[in-house]
Amino acid sequence: MSKADYPYPDDEFDAVTPDGPRGVHRAPRSAWSRWWPFLVVLLVVPVLAYGAVAYLSRTGDLPVVGGGGNPPAAEEPAAPEDPAGEEPATEGEAPAAETTPPPEAPPAAPVLTTPVEVLNGARVSGLAGRVADDLRAAGFTDVTPDNATEDLPDVSTVFVASEDLRVTADLVGTTTGVTTVEVDPDRAPTGIVVLLVTDPEA
Repeated sequence: MSKADYPYPDDEFDAVTPDGPRGVHRAPRSAWSRWWPFLVVLLVVPVLAYGAVAYLSRTGDLPVVGGGGNPPAAEEPAAPEDPAGEEPATEGEAPAAETTPPPEAPPAAPVLTTPVEVLNGARVSGLAGRVADDLRAAGFTDVTPDNATEDLPDVSTVFVASEDLRVTADLVGTTTGVTTVEVDPDRAPTGIVVLLVTDPEA
């Protein structure tokens, strides 16, 4: 019905101001427009859920219901890289042992039972006996004093039969005050000979 056919006179509610709100008349909605969103949800959601389950089952990330089954094995941490570029030792293979130098042999000790002969070539009375007493006091057990009857060296000398007796001969020289030590099997065929040409204490 148009406004021209309206049989009632205009009242205060029919007066429309220019700034006032105006209503919008809409056609009534059909049943399909009201129900199609629900139908979309009912169809799309199951399809999405099925696709998600299928994808997770292929990748192995699907959670196990009830806690059954073996837990996934923990990943082993990667071995750290060797900055020196050397390959790490494989499992079961012992690392190479560091080579250490063999311990040094202790210095040889003087043999106090070595025969020691003290020869007086200085023509000082009792010199050989006094030096022999000093050697006995130092621990030597086989000491013989005597006079020199052979050629005399320029300085008082300790003669030794071999280099093996060097340590013992050095102790004899330190005890008697004779600093010259020589290896001479002819002058000392059996051990050590102290040939004095001067008095060490003079």
